[in-house]
Amino acid sequence: MSRIKKLFIGIFVAVSLLVSVGFQSDFFEIAKQIDIYTTLFKELNMYYIDEVNPAKLTNNAVNHMLENLDPYTRYYDEQGVEDARIEQTGEYGGIGATTQYKNNTLIIRELLKGSPAEKEGMKPGDKILKINDVVVKDYDEKGASALLNGLPNTNIKLQIERQNKKIDLELTRKKVEVNPVPYYTMLDAEVGYISFTKFNEKAASEVKKAFLELKEEGMKKLIIDVRSNPGGLLMEAVKITNFFIPKNKIVVTTKAKIEKWSETFSTQDEPLDLEIPVVILVNNRSASASEILAGSLQDYDRGVIIGERSFGKGLVQRYRELSYGTQMKITISKYYTPSGRCIQELDYTNRDAKGKVPKFSDAGRETYKTEIGRTVYGGGGILPDIEVEKPTTTETTENLLNSDAFFNYVTNYFYENTTIAAPSKFELNDTDFNSLKKYLSKNNDAFETKTEAHFKEAKQKAISEHLDGSLDQTFTELLDKIQLEKLKELDKNKEEILHKLTEEIVKRYYYDEGVYMQKASFDTNIIKAMSILNNNETYNSILKK
Repeated sequence: MSRIKKLFIGIFVAVSLLVSVGFQSDFFEIAKQIDIYTTLFKELNMYYIDEVNPAKLTNNAVNHMLENLDPYTRYYDEQGVEDARIEQTGEYGGIGATTQYKNNTLIIRELLKGSPAEKEGMKPGDKILKINDVVVKDYDEKGASALLNGLPNTNIKLQIERQNKKIDLELTRKKVEVNPVPYYTMLDAEVGYISFTKFNEKAASEVKKAFLELKEEGMKKLIIDVRSNPGGLLMEAVKITNFFIPKNKIVVTTKAKIEKWSETFSTQDEPLDLEIPVVILVNNRSASASEILAGSLQDYDRGVIIGERSFGKGLVQRYRELSYGTQMKITISKYYTPSGRCIQELDYTNRDAKGKVPKFSDAGRETYKTEIGRTVYGGGGILPDIEVEKPTTTETTENLLNSDAFFNYVTNYFYENTTIAAPSKFELNDTDFNSLKKYLSKNNDAFETKTEAHFKEAKQKAISEHLDGSLDQTFTELLDKIQLEKLKELDKNKEEILHKLTEEIVKRYYYDEGVYMQKASFDTNIIKAMSILNNNETYNSILKK
């Protein structure tokens, strides 16, 4: 045997041993940790002084473990599996209402147009007290929400409270279909507009339907609005991209730890239209499949992207079945647009000691080239061809928009105004903004900042340690000043607050469709997109090297 062959065999054996040892080491470590958890779990159940709930303990342990990875890797119990199926398919049997469980009450937050709840006269803000003979306050959030759903054509009795009055209703559950395309229209004689809100199993077919109908109406230019669209099914993004680029073009490539899960997704069909000028509207909440659509059209110089830098979710998930009917959605790969860029913004693998997640873009963004040679950037989302900047949303504004006070103000507005103008003519002004602030000044508890919460905690601590003494008046005066500053801080985001307030008010009267009808008349990004589409020279100059 030659010396070279002996050397080769020796290296091969050494590598094989290292791989084997490494595999055994990994397997041993996994087995060790599982055994530790199993024995700990057994000891807790046998000897802990009070009764424990094994399912709750396991759920808490699993969810806490997954929190240290990324927010998309999740565990689903049996009910969660059904919720995930509904999210993917866009249909379920129920009353057609979005709810929130708070203070032992199930509150209607939003209604689907044409749903059983809407037809029976239910309204956002209604509090559900009883479902059939079950008192809602005796259930947790998941249990109470689950009681609303059931087989289509089954009856359900509800007792609700509206404006301090109790009302009994009987509804028939229906197969509720969530249309991902709530609105499409012609904005003028040539420009069509399609908005869609998620990439579920109906997305491509509904977008195609809207496109073909608009073409029949004379559409020669198109605006696609995926602002605040969080994404969904990757293949739906591939199909929609295929409407505008040729067959056999790469749309997205995924790279996984498991080689067989690394895939290249290309267009499979003949396109609907290769010539029509296209604008894609994005914002900082356009994510995942929305970014695949925008990124691929940008890489092929097929459309102009307008808006804010997108969210930056370049991770792909897949569902994996677990035992006893449970599931796990796990991040298995990263995706790359046709130019080779991954637009993932947050680096979940390298959290610091305090748990803060760094951004890939903080280290600088790599440059890539589109098909004709334009420069585009990886990391940190899709950078629009035309950025529309807006003031930074303050923490106080974020707090307001997610608060009960904001929701309750819209509810009060609805009951104080039996009608409003048509969406295409409805617009709020400074008087409405001041009216909101006046309401907030009288309802501080429903709109509380972290500063106020910590200040109140400090006061309670002082009382518990008997240090409040003569401080009570001082505490009250300081809290009043904090609340005044809180209201002043909202002025920095007046336009954004009025915009969101307009959306929520219009939605109460005209549902999602009305929101987009209002946008079509007043939204600055849509107006900007129309001006570019209606100027061929400007549009073409953006898509040149």
